[in-house]
Amino acid sequence: MHLIDTTMFWNASGGVRRYITAKHHWMERHTAWRHTVATPMPDAPGGLRMPSLPLPGSGGEYRLAWRRGASARKLCNAAPDLIEAADPYRLAWASLDAARERNIPAIAFCHSNLERMAMLAAGGHWRPAIERAVRHYVQHLYGQFDLVLAPSRAMVAHLADWGVPTAVHQPLGVDTSVFDPARRSPRWRGRLELATGTRLLVYAGRFAPEKNLALLGEAVRRLGAPYRLLAVGCGPAPPTGERVIVLSSIRDPAVLAMVLASADLFVHAGTQETFGLSVLEAMACATPVVCSAAEGLGENVDASVGCGVSDISVENFAEAIASAFDRGLPELGAAARRRALACDWELVLPSLWRHYARALAGALQRERR
Repeated sequence: MHLIDTTMFWNASGGVRRYITAKHHWMERHTAWRHTVATPMPDAPGGLRMPSLPLPGSGGEYRLAWRRGASARKLCNAAPDLIEAADPYRLAWASLDAARERNIPAIAFCHSNLERMAMLAAGGHWRPAIERAVRHYVQHLYGQFDLVLAPSRAMVAHLADWGVPTAVHQPLGVDTSVFDPARRSPRWRGRLELATGTRLLVYAGRFAPEKNLALLGEAVRRLGAPYRLLAVGCGPAPPTGERVIVLSSIRDPAVLAMVLASADLFVHAGTQETFGLSVLEAMACATPVVCSAAEGLGENVDASVGCGVSDISVENFAEAIASAFDRGLPELGAAARRRALACDWELVLPSLWRHYARALAGALQRERR
């Protein structure tokens, strides 16, 4: 069997890349399947390079596979038995074309809240028209896939509201052998030349407007000493301020785990996360979390492992951060680690394979009819 994942989301710090990479390694250990990643970027496993152009405004992080027909032909020529599309753009349509040509199942994994992204890009203008257009597009696209997966229950509910009632919940996971509290490194932390007693907060992910990194920077400024924010990633909207340290994206998961385990608290103010993979990775490192309670983030974080902030503001985030330290980080971190252990990829990915088996069985029944 040959699985092809298609996606334009293949940047160094993205959750889609980490999901597909984890799946690739799991398949190597547990299946005889062949796995190919079709993306406009050059460094994917078994890379099937899609014709593309740089995406304006992405800072070189993304390329747009705009030639639907050429992409579909490349997918067909690779002879897949199953295709999974990880974004709702041109590659998704090319995936559908190739699946129809080869008479194989096509699965969509909804990693993005397209409606919120469109509203952010439009700045709130023409809201009713944008909502109608996005919902029509999502229904038209995802309604043609054999199966639609979503990483959080919140995203399943959004899809149902948009006219895709058949979407099913498929959570993401974490490699708890890599993201482990044993990775904590006082020596690495010492290289940051922090003052004694510093309370180090960390964010890891894209520096995008919807992540609200400016809010985190302002919260740390308001808290003052001994708080510092370490932001790891890349993108057009990094946090700024004298209490902020910025590092470029870390590709090596073991090094990223060391950074997460060496911080005191993980912070994330994004309100559009369909899951929040970096939050789960921090929890696996026994690092407590203060994050937005919106969307997928709120499904993994509660008072036992940190705090989910419902009303997003500088004041509320600053208060939640200070409160986490007052409550005691070791107890929160131990609870976070226990929760992450139940979400290890080894426990999560077998359910994905059951979805694949269901899609393949449906295709076989159609062929027999």
